[in-house]
Amino acid sequence: MKRLFSILATAGLFVAGTNTVSAKVVAAAAILQDAAPAAEKGFTQVLKEQFIQGGAGFMGIVLLCLILGLAVAIERIIYLNLATTNTTKLKQQVEDALASGGIEAAKEVCRNTKGPVASIYYQGLERAGDSIESAEKAVVAYGGVQMGQLEKNVSWLSLFIAVAPMLGFMGTVIGMIQAFQKIAAVGNLSASLIAGDIQVALLTTVFGLITAIILQIFYNYIIAKIDSIVNDMEDSSISLIDMLADHKK
Repeated sequence: MKRLFSILATAGLFVAGTNTVSAKVVAAAAILQDAAPAAEKGFTQVLKEQFIQGGAGFMGIVLLCLILGLAVAIERIIYLNLATTNTTKLKQQVEDALASGGIEAAKEVCRNTKGPVASIYYQGLERAGDSIESAEKAVVAYGGVQMGQLEKNVSWLSLFIAVAPMLGFMGTVIGMIQAFQKIAAVGNLSASLIAGDIQVALLTTVFGLITAIILQIFYNYIIAKIDSIVNDMEDSSISLIDMLADHKK
């Protein structure tokens, strides 16, 4: 009898434990099911919702600054990469052409090479027949022209970097003004009354700062690339004048 009672007690404990585990599993499944819609939202969806909540006015202008700034940055990066030349190889080719075929052979090498350094070499060689001074003046003058080409449209990028956060701050100020207007109209301070306006105000600032940060990274890369090309241009100009002087001897 005792043995039967112990068996029944063990079975009861087993069933009770099974029911407890089942209840926990069901509860966990319910929690996961409730959390699923929030987890399914990706970064793009959340970003889109926050953008819509920020208002189409200022957020649209900030987005336009980002798109135009990225367009300018990508165009400049492509141009600068195409303008980059292996100056060491070009110097050697021009020097060998001067030694073997003279000025015309060196000019042909420059015509077949892309980039501002090759263009500067060509302008210097074009006037090498007059004098070394004329060639040097041509190199300096055309170097300034090439620098202008390298820096083209970069000022627009710096403008978008400055305008985007200012637009965000303006949206913040306008949102805070609207919040205080509601407080003045109602006559009491309620968090639920002004929470929406404050959220919109802060979202415009966040998106403006994000736009400025993204464009600032591209801007710094472009400036560093321009400085590198300009240094190559200056070094190559000095080398060209030295080569022409040696060739005249």
